[in-house]
Amino acid sequence: MSAASVAKAKYDEGRLAQVLVAPIVSEKATYISEKRNQYTFKVLRGATKPQIKAAVELMFKVEVQGVQTVTQKGKVKKFGRSIGRRDHVKKAYVSLKEGQQLNLGGEAA
Repeated sequence: MSAASVAKAKYDEGRLAQVLVAPIVSEKATYISEKRNQYTFKVLRGATKPQIKAAVELMFKVEVQGVQTVTQKGKVKKFGRSIGRRDHVKKAYVSLKEGQQLNLGGEAA
């Protein structure tokens, strides 16, 4: 039984498609992906580690070794006299097994 079929059986495929909001592309994220084979995603705040793992395996057809999550509090920002707040963001650092790789650049391999 493949990882994708396990993900389908355990979770709703429509829900898994919404778990990953966007990949985070920054200098830090690029450095981590090159050195540790970890990829960074912005995810839904209610997403769990098993859901994130299943979503990455389903969407990218790779094997995930582990998932680490961080909840980043939103900053308070001033716009003239009014004060606003950015939304809280949950990030997921996804480690892939040896030999696995994600292509987030959109280029054909």
